[in-house]
Amino acid sequence: MNIVLEILLLLLTTIFSYLEALVNLFLPVKRKSVSGEIVLITGAGHGIGRATAAEFAKLQSVLVLWDINKNGVEETAAQCRKIGAKVYTYVVDCSKREDISKAADQTTRAFLPSMMKKNHGHIVTIASLAGSIGVPFLVDYCSTKFAAVGFHKALTAELAALKISGIKMTCLCPTFVDTGFVKNPSSSFSPVLVTEDVAKTLVDGILINKKMICIPSFASLSAVLEVLLPERAQRALNAFQGVKFDAKVRCLDKDKQT
Repeated sequence: MNIVLEILLLLLTTIFSYLEALVNLFLPVKRKSVSGEIVLITGAGHGIGRATAAEFAKLQSVLVLWDINKNGVEETAAQCRKIGAKVYTYVVDCSKREDISKAADQTTRAFLPSMMKKNHGHIVTIASLAGSIGVPFLVDYCSTKFAAVGFHKALTAELAALKISGIKMTCLCPTFVDTGFVKNPSSSFSPVLVTEDVAKTLVDGILINKKMICIPSFASLSAVLEVLLPERAQRALNAFQGVKFDAKVRCLDKDKQT
């Protein structure tokens, strides 16, 4: 195709996309039903995983709960069964391929190849705002969350390239959540989030096929500002936000250096 025509088509598509998004703002949002759907939740023995399981239990989903902690995942299962959900639990170390394969053989095999074959499903990635901006003294954590966001974006693009429209993608990017992972977190503009509130927002987003969920919503501006602002202004903004938490920073005793 002629390059001029390709550019024209791109411009028309962009304009149409903006108009479509504007119209959708005024249309009622349709929520899908997950009643009877199999929902596999990793890390279900605590934190966001446990709270998310409870939310899907309320929606009458069939829960498959994975966690490395047997007591934790059984406690979650007991809570969900009280709500009325059908629950299956497995002790799985998701860092070990053999554990995942074994558990998958025992579950209805709702992984990507099967989903692609059926053109049906929903993949949710639990990331963090630390997956789009760097946080001092959380280098290892930020690295894993950047990878999680990258996985979400790359797989979303790949499914689109394969024209597989029935598999939806959602990525959760909250600020600090009260899970105990970081001690005494605080920020000048964002309160520490409650796990149950995060789970409710996540499930609401899943039901309307929302691709990216930032909590609080204004946190989505951080990635944009990082591109637009000069480096000095970025540092000033980071300092202005007043993000604090207890961290152990490795240091050397100068008197013992050789």
